[in-house]
Amino acid sequence: MPINAKSAPLAVVLDALTTEGAPELIEQLPEDALKCYACGHRCLIKEGKRGICKVRFNEGGTLRVPANYVAALACDPTEKKPFFHVLPGSDTLTFGMLGCDLHCGYCQNWLTSQALRDDSAGTQPQEVSAERLVALAKAYGASMVGSSYNEPLITAEWAVEVFKQARPAGFRTAFISNGNATPQVLDYLRPWTDCYKIDLKSMNDKNYRQLGGVVDNILETVQMVHSRGFWEEIVTLVIPGFNDSEDELKRAANFIAAVSPDIPWHVTAFHQDYRMTENANTTAEELVRACEIGREAGLRYIYAGNLPGKVGRWENTYCPTCDEMLVERHGYLIRRMRVTPQGQCPSCATNIPGIWS
Repeated sequence: MPINAKSAPLAVVLDALTTEGAPELIEQLPEDALKCYACGHRCLIKEGKRGICKVRFNEGGTLRVPANYVAALACDPTEKKPFFHVLPGSDTLTFGMLGCDLHCGYCQNWLTSQALRDDSAGTQPQEVSAERLVALAKAYGASMVGSSYNEPLITAEWAVEVFKQARPAGFRTAFISNGNATPQVLDYLRPWTDCYKIDLKSMNDKNYRQLGGVVDNILETVQMVHSRGFWEEIVTLVIPGFNDSEDELKRAANFIAAVSPDIPWHVTAFHQDYRMTENANTTAEELVRACEIGREAGLRYIYAGNLPGKVGRWENTYCPTCDEMLVERHGYLIRRMRVTPQGQCPSCATNIPGIWS
């Protein structure tokens, strides 16, 4: 019997929109208990209980996981994800579900990510098939299909189902994630996923624990994503009084550069949101300072986001060898794109890492 979504509690509606979890992400334990490897929490889930994410649950020794719905859907610029080294000027059809393994007080997607923790979120799921999402991507003229808006790791099976339809149809695929991953989930995603964006929210474990995570898990994911050959870009939302000290920004930049100086680092401006309203909004000057710290650390591609037209050269892509402007941007608008289809600077033939064609 179909559930009336208007009258049933959200958890009941979501529990009906589930499928069996991927065996690669599950360890079977005695007495019908399970260990889930979809995210870095590696929850031990006893029969009848849920993981920290609240959307993966143990029903009679079987892990049930979200499937066949979206709670957010948009087709918008790939630069907004943000991916600056992936098909500049293209669009990405981005879908999201409900739930998260963290609980950031400043979450901009709290209406979806915190729907099972916060009654004021109130976002309802819309049933959809993977085939329908790919048909929509075609209809909108997108070049990529991405999973975002909640934490896609906890809904990894559904993302893979969509990507298995999208890849053969000629689309690139992307995860827009908080980076709280495991080796198991990255190995599960890798055959079907091209690009991976990670939020590096802080270098301070105390800060991460406030958000519901552990910094070492995120740093390990940055390394694992790079070593597995995903195209990786990293975002740090610079929040005054939380993670904007010179020392912390230097540690973040030095860490990324040690993994690879070719990983683009986006430092973006915080604006007061959800439950974090005491901290000041980030100024353009603070973002430029963070970009200069990134350059001093040896990063070749650093970008300042969320303040279009106010951060000078830090919106654009330059050749690290000859300093030729290769991609000129204003916000999400591409004004000029000069990287060759082979991914080279047209002036000096330096290889520019990314996905350009």
